[in-house]
Amino acid sequence: MEGGVLMAVLRRAGRFRCVAAACALVLAAAGCSREPVNSPYPRQDAAQNVLHTAFTQRSPKHLDPASSYSTDETPFTYSIYEPLYAYHYLKRPYELIPKTAEEIAAPVYYDAQGNALPPDADGEQVAVSVYDIRIKPGILYQPHPAFARDEAGRYLYWPMSPEDIEGRYAITDFPETGTRELTAHDYVYAIRRLASPRVISPIFGVLAEHIVGMAEYGERLKALDDAGATDGQRATWLDLRDHGFDGVEAVDTHTLRIRVKGKYPQFRYWLAMTFTAPIPWEADRFYAQPGMAEHGLSFNTWPVGTGPYMMAESLINRRHVLERNPNFRGEPYPCEGEPGDKEAGLLEDCGKPTPFVDRVVFHLEKESVPLMGKFLQGYYDIPEVGRGDYGAAMTVAASDSAEKAELYADRGIQIHTTTEAQMFYLGFNWLDPVVGLGDTPEQQEKNRKLRQALSIAFDWEQFIAIFLNDQGTPAHGPIPPGVVGHQPLPEGVNSQVYEMEDGRPKRRSLDEARQLLAEAGYPGGRDADTGRPLILYFDSAGGMGSSPMLDWMRRQLSMLNIQLEVRATDYNRFQDKMRNGSAQMFMWGWVADYPDAENFLFLLYGPNAKAKGGGENASNYRNEEYDRLFEEMRFLDDGPAKAEVVRRMVEIVREDAPWMFGYYPASGGAYQAWVGNAKPSQMVRNTLQYYRLDPALRAASVEKWNRPVWWPLLLVVAGILAIALVAWRQIRRRETAVVATAPRDQRVAPTEAPAP
Repeated sequence: MEGGVLMAVLRRAGRFRCVAAACALVLAAAGCSREPVNSPYPRQDAAQNVLHTAFTQRSPKHLDPASSYSTDETPFTYSIYEPLYAYHYLKRPYELIPKTAEEIAAPVYYDAQGNALPPDADGEQVAVSVYDIRIKPGILYQPHPAFARDEAGRYLYWPMSPEDIEGRYAITDFPETGTRELTAHDYVYAIRRLASPRVISPIFGVLAEHIVGMAEYGERLKALDDAGATDGQRATWLDLRDHGFDGVEAVDTHTLRIRVKGKYPQFRYWLAMTFTAPIPWEADRFYAQPGMAEHGLSFNTWPVGTGPYMMAESLINRRHVLERNPNFRGEPYPCEGEPGDKEAGLLEDCGKPTPFVDRVVFHLEKESVPLMGKFLQGYYDIPEVGRGDYGAAMTVAASDSAEKAELYADRGIQIHTTTEAQMFYLGFNWLDPVVGLGDTPEQQEKNRKLRQALSIAFDWEQFIAIFLNDQGTPAHGPIPPGVVGHQPLPEGVNSQVYEMEDGRPKRRSLDEARQLLAEAGYPGGRDADTGRPLILYFDSAGGMGSSPMLDWMRRQLSMLNIQLEVRATDYNRFQDKMRNGSAQMFMWGWVADYPDAENFLFLLYGPNAKAKGGGENASNYRNEEYDRLFEEMRFLDDGPAKAEVVRRMVEIVREDAPWMFGYYPASGGAYQAWVGNAKPSQMVRNTLQYYRLDPALRAASVEKWNRPVWWPLLLVVAGILAIALVAWRQIRRRETAVVATAPRDQRVAPTEAPAP
């Protein structure tokens, strides 16, 4: 009896001591740590000149400039590699500027007999355009083990056996590094490499159409590689210095010569893409060694360039770090921009050497909600570099929620949006008998009026308000803002669909659309000959037959008493319809490869028809005058003559209406108050070079916004103590009762053991 009572008392006393100890630990933890639990980096790092951002999908897959073609890779590739040309960071329309080249080279034209032609030679006369591009001397590559040599000049890390590579999984595992000067030979090597069968480059086919001999060169390399594989002598490294072609050569150490078929002024834009960035042969040989790829050592993970940054850390699907290239020459920040840039403070760093930020750390954030939470806490300076949807999304959020708008304003978050060099349109299939060209001149005129009526009825302003939250601009033609050839309002108004009223475009009335519909042979939405209702078909992918957007489209046509039926299929079937020209109406979009009118106008060039030639003319549109002007325009340099030709082409497609010119989407960025020189763009990709940080402001803001709030925890602790006190009193009462009711000779003190 005594033992049972005593053990019960001891157990209860032990539980009380455990509760008290737990409370003490909680209070001690509360008093000893102020480190935020969800910060992606230590608190003291906030005061360093390091930009923190995130990536959400996966680690960049292709950082090899020959293969990279994804938006999430461009913050790395355009910060590490340097093409010959780039785009001015601030100017709009976009302006091409020299990067490693001394200037934008003007081509010299030659006819088929090799005779030089004048600069204004007609494009039909030009057989070859020769570009001699001078490269700035003294540009150095980043430190890299591929360049490391011993005192005798021998390369330290070539050749290496798989055993030598064992245990090395990062470039930092090679302690010795070296560098050398950038030469024209590196650009030659890079362009040759695009044709290599060992490199998958999405741009090879395009460049092979334009660079003399490049297509044949690719075939020769493939045959050479196949022969080596057949006889068992395939080398681990294909030394492209030993295999060249006439289209690309180094005239001397700092002069690159490229021969282009015919006259193609737009070729210069390809030289602003990292596809044509230089590749040092030493790095190609270094990474080709057996065992390197298996250890994650390649251009795809550890690029080698001359740009402002270099890869310092690469933890796949965890973290990537760029740090200053100590050999970078320090390009000056621009001193000019577009109107409003000076007022926005974007010219304050005029002439100062870039980059301004020491390191850029990319942290993995698998979910968007935690990412945005950490951005609002100040831990991330930019949510995701290179993504253009944050500015638009946060603008919408601020307009929908006064609380969010106040939060953004209180924290000084910069939200910038801009109309990008992109467009979305609703296309009519030119091969369709109802909405297409038509078989006879009379039918062609009727079909044209039908397309014009539909273009008036579709209220794209309303579409943008409902489905894009006003983050877009109604399109008046095929060329978006920022692209040379775009005409701003009021000069650029689409007079077929709009009329000007008080200096602003106003969509023409439905009465005008109904009149055009009647002239097209469908009065009141019915066929004038048969009396049958007019039914049109919209082809889409992904089973969107009942989506709100399609319901909206049906309502637009119902105002003309036209019925719209949706033919929704899976994506592969939809692509088949587009390829064989059996769709009637469809939604399509295009993102500029380069900021020239040709990159959009070619979408309506007859020989580019998708159904007949597999091109990007998805509407299969053809107009002899338009095609003639296109062929004239593509040979013209920028200037008044080209602008006039572009204007005439745009007027032709406005009248023919093969597209409903839908909208130019808006995009932009979100930046903390301490990020300077922030200007969003989907065309300029080397933005990291221009950002400036105020680390002191960031550290103070992070400290202020994330101060620990301990009173809820103290309330919890007080509650636990209150419960423990009540429990202790109950235990005391029970113990007293047990002792009082026990026989006198069995009573013991509750906290003392009985005498032996």
